[in-house]
Amino acid sequence: MPFDARTICSASRSKKVQQIPGPDPVPAAQYVRMSDESQDYSIENQKTLIQEYAARYGFVVVKTYADLGKSGVVAKHRLALGELLHDVTNGTADYKAILVYDVSRWGRFQDIDESAHYEFLCRSAGIPVHYCAEPFTNDGTATSTLLKALKRSMAAEFSRELSVKEFRCKSRLAQLGFWVGGNPAYGYRRLLVSADGTPKQILNWGEQKNIKTDRVILVPGPKAEIECVRSIFSMALEGESCRSIARHLNRRDITHFGRHWLHGAVYKVLKNPMYAGVNIWNRTSTRMRSKRKTIASQEWITKPEAFPAIIDQQTFERTQLILPLRPLLLSNRAILKKVRRVLKANGRLGWTILQNTHCMPPLANFIKGRFGSYGALYKKVGYQLPPHLQFKKDQLVRSIRLRREIIEQIKNLFPDNVVVSHLPPSGKRSLLAIDSQFTVSVLLCGPCRRRGRFFWIVKPHPAESSHITLLCVTKRTHERAIAYFVFPRMDGFKSHYMARNDPFLQGSVRLRHLADFYTTVKRVWDEKQGHG
Repeated sequence: MPFDARTICSASRSKKVQQIPGPDPVPAAQYVRMSDESQDYSIENQKTLIQEYAARYGFVVVKTYADLGKSGVVAKHRLALGELLHDVTNGTADYKAILVYDVSRWGRFQDIDESAHYEFLCRSAGIPVHYCAEPFTNDGTATSTLLKALKRSMAAEFSRELSVKEFRCKSRLAQLGFWVGGNPAYGYRRLLVSADGTPKQILNWGEQKNIKTDRVILVPGPKAEIECVRSIFSMALEGESCRSIARHLNRRDITHFGRHWLHGAVYKVLKNPMYAGVNIWNRTSTRMRSKRKTIASQEWITKPEAFPAIIDQQTFERTQLILPLRPLLLSNRAILKKVRRVLKANGRLGWTILQNTHCMPPLANFIKGRFGSYGALYKKVGYQLPPHLQFKKDQLVRSIRLRREIIEQIKNLFPDNVVVSHLPPSGKRSLLAIDSQFTVSVLLCGPCRRRGRFFWIVKPHPAESSHITLLCVTKRTHERAIAYFVFPRMDGFKSHYMARNDPFLQGSVRLRHLADFYTTVKRVWDEKQGHG
């Protein structure tokens, strides 16, 4: 019988041929990072290329670690990288490989051994790192090791050169009288102007310019703050101490960025040449994310008459002549002796009692560095908080923890739309910046009893009251939130005792879950802009 290929092919098609299944895809995690240095490395671009690499080489992405708006120079601020390393080194990772866009996304560490160390931790745990966009395979060969070291050096050098360029640019802008970063002093506001000097808008806390050619200048703020600054200098010239001035302002219910005035805050106002219209930049430096260091005065960038002065130059110079070189510093032993006297006189201790005690140093300025906390200070003088005050203290700790957890949860739910910013002047209170357009405040309100009735007390943060606010109703212990409400703003009142089904809630939108947060605040923002 002659050989007929068509007959054989037809017979093959008529039979069901059982195909051998391919190997299961390898579970992998992807690490993505975007800093403010370049939009060429957007998160979506990184994810797209990583997905292509995963499909080509048999991986499936099961988890994503994302650091948004984080520099690659240091690791301590990159929470996602820290979480990745924690999961890998503790054996809780449910994947067998880590996919990264390229070497620079893993880090631009100035010590390239640091980058190698973090990769070594992963490899030691049996989870190799793959650089998806690099022209070499990270397989440990001599060629890949050499190219990887070169790429790490190039990534580090890029950051160093960029830092030099930014410093030169900011120095020039400061010499021209523009504001080049940082929080303005009390009594001033940042004004955004176009390249030709046309005023555009006042920038609120946390807001930044989005056009590179725009510039920022300082203008006097609210009239009440201007009068407060002038009264501080006036009282200082009359011989009042910084502590006496702070007590005087607090008695008049005048706040400093929403908080009580402290001795150190008054001292900083009196020492700041900004109030005489002088722009001084480069007094301290944190270049390349290093520890803050003080710069010699001859290297400062100074520009007189850079913006409107709140006080005249002569008044400022007269004030400097009568101010001490630095606030009075006492030894720990002397402070403890004073605190024991206060305890003996009052029978109890508290922040308000210590703050209002004559000749008591400004403990709030250095309590953490000296003693660690007020609780540690009380323990050293033999004072134990009453049970109800101890409960409030623990409740405050839980509140801080819960607020951080809610903010972190929202950031993880919407990594491409939500960035965590911070409220000046301390930079410790977190806010949520949405699409670089507007800011959302996160406010916790816990239950309390008043005149025998049950309420939740709402106390907006003064510096955040004009923002869209996510109100989180908590349990008595402040361990978890039981309801979420979004308010367009919360100004016009200092506190409100909210009852169940309170009419106060009619001006809000209730969230069934935090997953509805982004769409809700966007809608509230659009409505707020429309009304404006």
